[in-house]
Amino acid sequence: MTYYLTCILVMAIFTYLPRMLPLTCFRKEITSPFIQSLLYYVPYAVLSALTFPSIFYSTGDIFSSIVGCFIAIYFAYKGKGLVFVACAAMICVYIIQLF
Repeated sequence: MTYYLTCILVMAIFTYLPRMLPLTCFRKEITSPFIQSLLYYVPYAVLSALTFPSIFYSTGDIFSSIVGCFIAIYFAYKGKGLVFVACAAMICVYIIQLF
């Protein structure tokens, strides 16, 4: 029980500190365009870095994963919605794995 409470406390500290420190340290508005663009794009970059590698290991077949990834990129580039892109990629992977 003590182990779990210690783990929860350590995780709480390390997830709370990165959120709390900028609020307490930076009181003025950030005017640097570089820092503003960096803070704008960091969540997208982190999400991509976490998601993209798992795409290729999700199906067990690298070929169907690559095809599904390209289908998703194509429809996302065409401006389709998230649900449509995900469903199109899943259907494409399913069809390819049938053969």
